[in-house]
Amino acid sequence: MLGAVGMQATAMQSNKEARNQATATTLARELAEKMRGNHTVAIKTTAADNPYLFDTTLEASTTIATPAVNCFTTGCPIVKDAATWDVADWQGRVQATLPTPRVKVCFDKSPFDSGGKPRWACTDDGDIAVLKMSWTRNNTAGTLEFAATSGVPTVVVPLTAGSSQ
Repeated sequence: MLGAVGMQATAMQSNKEARNQATATTLARELAEKMRGNHTVAIKTTAADNPYLFDTTLEASTTIATPAVNCFTTGCPIVKDAATWDVADWQGRVQATLPTPRVKVCFDKSPFDSGGKPRWACTDDGDIAVLKMSWTRNNTAGTLEFAATSGVPTVVVPLTAGSSQ
């Protein structure tokens, strides 16, 4: 009987982790679509010019910066305003659906180390933006990993914004 209870708890934890991975992948795909829709901003390689490039941990207490222009009510006069609006809106949904997520988007031609393990560090070059995401979770050893301070990215997805042509 105790063995069955233990298996049930493990199955529930695995189901929760699979659901979080599926959610993270869906959110990554959504951000990629937003970037493709605004590729003139998304192909820029500096965070000052490209709001889609960021590294943040979205704790429950984190306040997501409100964009200067409200694209929902007044429209966006310039494409960078639309990108800023997209990112704030997207980060709000990530914060609401994953437990203490960390998200990093950067240009990185080596998102994995020599052993094939994903890493947070970025080369800040390359042709493709990469989304790296993790959240607070139990690792395979049963130890709680906090996305902001330990562990490795759980989801790594290339975000192809398109080309300038």
